[in-house]
Amino acid sequence: MKVERLSDFHRGWIIGDFQPSVLRTPDFEVGVMYHPKGEIWPAHTHHVLWEYNVLVKGSMTMQNRLLTEGDVFTLEPGDVADPTFHEDCLIVCVKVPSILGDKHLV
Repeated sequence: MKVERLSDFHRGWIIGDFQPSVLRTPDFEVGVMYHPKGEIWPAHTHHVLWEYNVLVKGSMTMQNRLLTEGDVFTLEPGDVADPTFHEDCLIVCVKVPSILGDKHLV
């Protein structure tokens, strides 16, 4: 068994076509993302990849919708991600496929 720390990875991304990762693959990405209350996160879209998210902890607004613990939300290519973090948030994010550079500010 190999044990690593989430803090050893870039912003919580543990699987995808990048290093460091526990599994390098172009097929998908997995990240465990922590966003503190009030963090400024720029609005952006993805042109190709799909993003599947679980809000494990906290509350946030995305596309003028309040999301709370346990919400599962999907962003299709072209959807705008414009989060406002009302509380400290923990999000599990899966992106399909893993494409570095497919983040476009709006």
